[in-house]
Amino acid sequence: MKKIPYIVLFVLILGLCSCENELDQIPVSSITTGNFYSNTNDFTQAVNGAYSQLKAYPNQSLWLSEMRSDNIAAVSDGNRDWQGVNDFSPNLTTTGFIVNAWSNMFNGIYNANTVLDALETKGGNISDESLRIRFGAECRFLRAFYYFQLVRLYGKLPILNKAMTATEVAGVPRSSVTEVYDFIIEDLEYAATNLPASYNAANVGRATSYAAKGILGLVYLTRSGPTYGIEGPGLDSNEYDKALALFNEIITSNQFAFLSDYASIFSYTNENNKEVIFDVQFISSSNGAGFPSQLVPVAYWTSLGISNTYGNGYGASNFNVSDNLRASYESSEGEGSDVREDFTIQLSYSNPFVKKYIDLSKKGTSGTDWPVNFIVLRYTDVLLMKAECILHGATGTQEDVDAIVNQVRARAGVAPVSNVTLEVLMEERRREFLGEGLRWNDLVRSGQVITTMNAWRESDDLLTISEVIPNYVIYPVPAAEILAKPGLYTQNPGYY
Repeated sequence: MKKIPYIVLFVLILGLCSCENELDQIPVSSITTGNFYSNTNDFTQAVNGAYSQLKAYPNQSLWLSEMRSDNIAAVSDGNRDWQGVNDFSPNLTTTGFIVNAWSNMFNGIYNANTVLDALETKGGNISDESLRIRFGAECRFLRAFYYFQLVRLYGKLPILNKAMTATEVAGVPRSSVTEVYDFIIEDLEYAATNLPASYNAANVGRATSYAAKGILGLVYLTRSGPTYGIEGPGLDSNEYDKALALFNEIITSNQFAFLSDYASIFSYTNENNKEVIFDVQFISSSNGAGFPSQLVPVAYWTSLGISNTYGNGYGASNFNVSDNLRASYESSEGEGSDVREDFTIQLSYSNPFVKKYIDLSKKGTSGTDWPVNFIVLRYTDVLLMKAECILHGATGTQEDVDAIVNQVRARAGVAPVSNVTLEVLMEERRREFLGEGLRWNDLVRSGQVITTMNAWRESDDLLTISEVIPNYVIYPVPAAEILAKPGLYTQNPGYY
């Protein structure tokens, strides 16, 4: 099945990157002037390029959410770049993961804005009006998606509604989280209205109206979470009924389905299956994925005779699935009985790690070249978020919640439960979505992140991890952005 060719414009853009600090914005280049955008094919390439920064999202999710959470008990043999993220250091302003997430997502916003600007000035060169509208809706979906990732990571952000030069960006202050969310919601509402429900095989991977509705539902769910007394992603807005309505639209659409076999959701030979609402597309060799190799000890690859899995000097570091999580699988129904544990965790290795996406028979040219997509939003997630909304007071019953959770548990081969609470639901999500980069954000929006993380570091005797405080719900703004124009931004509290 043909996948959307994100790589086409991405390669060109990489050769044009700016050395400016402000948001690491890609400058306006020759591709946006002259004869470019003169026909539909030019716009198609440009829209494909706007998807390109999605390639960074899987690794960001694994390093900044999965590892940050109580799912992973990482052990370093030295001073590694991820160490401060794992240990809740207040000194993260120059850490590569933090810096790159900021620049990657803002570059994605720049790419989307560049196309949207071109649609305003040269959109008449697209002969099909419906295609012109769709292109705009795709770019607004992507802009909203990138901003949503950023607001969950950093809180307040500069709002950029058009492509800007570095000098122009240097005059844009950070807006409040409320204003950022309003911007995100406006884009997602437009996308939900103007994107198609599905695509033909040649356009697999593009955002659909249901992808927009699903992310919009997650936006409402996220900003309904507690504030923790900081300017982070939660606004205590109590919009659970709004989120529920969107999740119900997806559920009743009959566009998606709950697959009966857990492993088949992630199979290399069953991509873009009925569970998938939105994913990031990868193909081997020319554009393979690196995320299956993340959070896997280098020694494991060495033992298989496979090299070049990181290229970042992680040495003998181990990214162990935590004892606490292993106990959660076992207490759920007895050791070894949950099919998700066997499928997701490499249990036979000395240090259990996440192997969810590894199929050695499918490896491409290197250990960072895997032809498998990363699922951003899947149907089971929507079902469980519906249950979450109901537990927060949205329309529905305890029986509805129990039925959803037990459907998920039945597929996993474990016994049903009753009277599911928010805590029980979050622990079920933890087992279901291990390795999918959701855990940290789940804890934050549910109000459990401080108590859960501190209880975990005590129970698992993780002495290197600092006490988790509300300031650490978000990350610091990269130092280069603070220094680019002194006084424009202030650093998030708790970081230096």
